[in-house]
Order: sequence, then C-alpha cells, then structure tokens
Amino acid sequence: MPNIDGKETALKDYKGKVLVVVNVASKCGMTPQYEGLEAMYRKYKAQGLVVLGFPANEFGGQEPGTNAEIKEFCTGKYNVTFPMFSKIVVKGDGIHPLYKWLTEQTENKAEIEWNFAKFVVGRDGKVVARYHPRTTPNDATLVATVERALAAK
Repeated sequence: MPNIDGKETALKDYKGKVLVVVNVASKCGMTPQYEGLEAMYRKYKAQGLVVLGFPANEFGGQEPGTNAEIKEFCTGKYNVTFPMFSKIVVKGDGIHPLYKWLTEQTENKAEIEWNFAKFVVGRDGKVVARYHPRTTPNDATLVATVERALAAK
C-alpha cells in the first residue's frame, strides 16, 4: 500500500506488532483523536504497538485534501509520527481490501460507522477487537485491549 508520501509499504512489515488501524479525517468533530492516537503510539511503541492511519473521505467529505495536505495537517497540528497511508476507500463501492478484511473479521461484520473507527490487530495478525469511532484512544477498555495484546507473545 502506498504510504502518505506515495512510497509502497508492505503491511507484512508490521508482522509481530500489535496494530491499531484507524480511518482518519482532518475535518471531523473527532479529529482531535489524533492527539490521543499519537500519545498511545508514543507510550507503547517500544513494546511493539504501531498505530496505522488511513485517511478516507466517505463520511461527510471530511477528508477532502490531497495526501500532501493531509500529511501537513497531521504533522503540523497534531505532531503525528505514526505511519500514515494514502487516502483509501473504507466502505461501500471500491472498499479497499484491507477494510473489507478488517470488517469481515469482526463479530458484527458491518461497515464502519464513521471516521476514527478503530481495529486492534494482535501480533498474530488476527483482529482482536473493533471500537466505535466515538471511543477515544484513552478509553479504559481500548487501552486494556491494547495492553493485553502487547502482553501476548
């Protein structure tokens, strides 16, 4: 998959890591979650956590910018250092295979509801949990899920 700079990146590069996969948007009421996602990434990075951000424009056109504009916004306003990818489609026609797979691995198998839906993927590559977009990165249940996944070797 191309990262935010257009460089091809293999998801297998994250094998053995715990992932928090999030569809993001710059003009959403939940955009301040970037701050919490970055804090989570910095706190747990040394233990093997990687947050992966996937900009998407399916919800209210809240990610209209180019990849360069998105990168500038994320790094300039929220000091994002976690990996960001090129804009993709996360629901409906043209859904990216990653998001098709993620949603199929969850109990309800429904399309994601809005920007900032979170999927926790364990070191074994299996989806551990899915969290609603309104679930903030510092939510106790989400943090506990991440910590359990990090503890599993």
